[in-house]
Amino acid sequence: MPTSSNTTRPQMLTNEKLNKFSSPIAEHGFSALVSIARTSSRINKNLNRESNTFENKDNTFLFDTGISENSVIHNSKIFEIDLSTIDGIILSHGHFDHFTGIYNIVEKVISLSLRSKVDIFTHPDAFLKRWEICPDGRKVKLPFLDEQRLRMVGGQIHKNKKPLFIPNNDDYSILITGEIPRKTNFEKGYPFQYAEDASDEKKLIHDPLVKDDQAIIINVKNKGLVILTGCGHAGIINTIKYSKELTGINELYAVIGGFHLPTSNKIYENALYPTLDELQKSDPKYIIPCHCTGWKATNKIIDLMPDKFIQPSVGTVFTF
Repeated sequence: MPTSSNTTRPQMLTNEKLNKFSSPIAEHGFSALVSIARTSSRINKNLNRESNTFENKDNTFLFDTGISENSVIHNSKIFEIDLSTIDGIILSHGHFDHFTGIYNIVEKVISLSLRSKVDIFTHPDAFLKRWEICPDGRKVKLPFLDEQRLRMVGGQIHKNKKPLFIPNNDDYSILITGEIPRKTNFEKGYPFQYAEDASDEKKLIHDPLVKDDQAIIINVKNKGLVILTGCGHAGIINTIKYSKELTGINELYAVIGGFHLPTSNKIYENALYPTLDELQKSDPKYIIPCHCTGWKATNKIIDLMPDKFIQPSVGTVFTF
């Protein structure tokens, strides 16, 4: 896809030669670098806020850290991104395709910036030890986010279920939704997921809602909300509705991330058309489906809303 007014893509050819941007790692995982200029407007809302201290400057946060240990670090070199400038890491939820790179990234940020800690913002349930039980009865233990290891490498963990502004000063930039209420009747989470009982690891508890699924919201002055999701297990419509409720802002500028609508399962197939109907009603200016959205859902978005759709790819920069 070509570069546009708000989309910049790395060029593969320079002076008739392939350049270094031709070799990033692309994989089934998710990670996005979010940079906020200090001109962003404050969302006036009386919400509970945890106290965090950041310098009065532009802020950069990493949203998720990919499915492999070094892909984000590799791509940061390819795209000349200085990881020392990252103010913190926000995890959308505790699935391994979103957190596996976090340990090496924390160590890298600390070594480059000479800090002793890196702030990690996540829901408490992100640390659950989870299993997937398939419809045919097969059981798979999933890699889990190791809290002790994360603290040992320098992670300063902030567990939070409620909405949280970061940085917490007079010019709020990013709102983390925290736990998203489930109100639609067609967005059913991840029904194959179970979690180990904290008191008995042999006992599995059905954990279909993925309560740790959270998104981030940015209010772009005079344009509306930009919503960034990881997988969107809470449902992209639940996420949009909650974002509007939290901020009091109805204008939706862009929705980016995973919408979790793979149609290999009937549950998501049944959710596809109600989701598309509500997505059209919400009327964002831009829709950028990524990661686990699914081919059928993506193609339907292209068919129904071609002027709103933007193709994502590794290394693409979206400027709002």
